[in-house]
Amino acid sequence: MRAAESLRARFGTGKGAHIRLEKRIPIQAGLGGGSADAAVTLLALAHLWKLSASKQDLLGLGSRLGADVPFFLFGGTAHGTGIGDNIAPWRDPSEKFVLIIKPNANTRTSEAYKALDERSLTTPNSKTILSSSQPTEHFDIGRCASLENDFEAVVFDLEPEIARAKRALVQSGAQAAALAGSGSAVFGIFDSEDAQRRAIQAIELETGWRVFPCKTVGRGEYARALGDLNQFLG
Repeated sequence: MRAAESLRARFGTGKGAHIRLEKRIPIQAGLGGGSADAAVTLLALAHLWKLSASKQDLLGLGSRLGADVPFFLFGGTAHGTGIGDNIAPWRDPSEKFVLIIKPNANTRTSEAYKALDERSLTTPNSKTILSSSQPTEHFDIGRCASLENDFEAVVFDLEPEIARAKRALVQSGAQAAALAGSGSAVFGIFDSEDAQRRAIQAIELETGWRVFPCKTVGRGEYARALGDLNQFLG
């Protein structure tokens, strides 16, 4: 609703729409489900209302809705700077199979940020070290060393069940595993669908855990899925 209202206010249109949302991505999981909904709402309504919206218009509206909304206007592998809303596309890696576990635990983003040790982002003399901790463009989603999430240190202390879910993925043969965003979902990466399937069979689920088998989506495939909506991002 915020996305629709912001777009209508920006272009001064009195048009409306009936929106039906079918949620498949679990909430409070760190998977960007709400941000993806907002991004596609902007694109869909700009198309439906025949607005003369530019890419910069939608990026500006999206960044005010949420820091990661701009990413979902492009998809694929990208490097986000600023608060995460300045998106620079990177080369997509080869297709990987992903297993997501949503444990029976929830984390609030505000609590995770509050608990995050700020010393991990600064030097003793308070100079930022973010520039030296950024990954290179040779990021490889299949390498354990490439996957780092500073939130793990605090979220795993807040909710040990989330840490157990990550261990379950590693023990089931994941090449790499990590916390998604600020949680509470974790994901594991597998080279093949067979390995992914074996992992599902091997994981001993605790009460309330949900498992979602997925695969990575490249930028080209993402753009094709958007279809006519992609006209605003050309």
